[in-house]
Amino acid sequence: MSKSSDYLYQVFSLDSKTAIVTGAGGGIGAALATGLARAGATVALCDINLDALDVVRKEISDLGGKALVMKMDMRDTSKFNEIVREICEKSNGFSESGGGIDILVNCAGINKREGIYDVAEETFDNIMNINLKGAFFLSQAVAPYMKAGKNGAIINVGSHNTGPVLGGVSVYAASKSGLLALTRSMAVEWAKYNIRANCISPGHIQTPLTAPTWQNPERSKYLLERIALGRPGTPDDIVGLCIFLASDAAAYITGCEYRVDGGCVCGGQPWPYDTEF
Repeated sequence: MSKSSDYLYQVFSLDSKTAIVTGAGGGIGAALATGLARAGATVALCDINLDALDVVRKEISDLGGKALVMKMDMRDTSKFNEIVREICEKSNGFSESGGGIDILVNCAGINKREGIYDVAEETFDNIMNINLKGAFFLSQAVAPYMKAGKNGAIINVGSHNTGPVLGGVSVYAASKSGLLALTRSMAVEWAKYNIRANCISPGHIQTPLTAPTWQNPERSKYLLERIALGRPGTPDDIVGLCIFLASDAAAYITGCEYRVDGGCVCGGQPWPYDTEF
């Protein structure tokens, strides 16, 4: 291994660390979980969809990584302590850290696009319970393990809609904006335990769930005109940042929001202007 490789390994490696990734059966969650595993972490894949998790687990295993599958319904907060304890017990056989939790990625989320006037209370509660309440109480369940280990990285997956808001996403935007505020609260309250909390807010990412938007000529044109790089993002575009925030390279970073949006918020595609180039 070269000196540069030695240095990069020392700074960014997640060897001996245990990570929990919620929503790991989805497009972004699966990519983040696989990336963390490739960086050396033992990853607990959590989702309500066990079939999807098995696919991700197999991919990680084929790449030489370590992963375990845990069924988790983000609406059932009463099970969180039991699930986290089981993850610690099961990961003990994989990880040199002795079964502690070092990294938590709160990626699970749902959305239903409709106008404010049309939102039913059941829809409101379902989105809030999964996107915000679930992340709150799972973090609460994980934090004591990080406190005991005197180290931890919580990475909350926000949204483009924590800033500019698209029409028809009122509840989703509120839940993700709440998650950003929660990130800052975690950073403030848990810094004394060396637990860091940051938020990754993806822009317009191409996943199976967003396929209807990208296949819609009007909507896709609207979005592409607002992305400086001129293309939709992919889940893999988010992986590097997640590994960085989970690693010792980010040891002095907490309470921050990072946008991975291809230059959408900064202004998008410029209008025509005179230039030699």
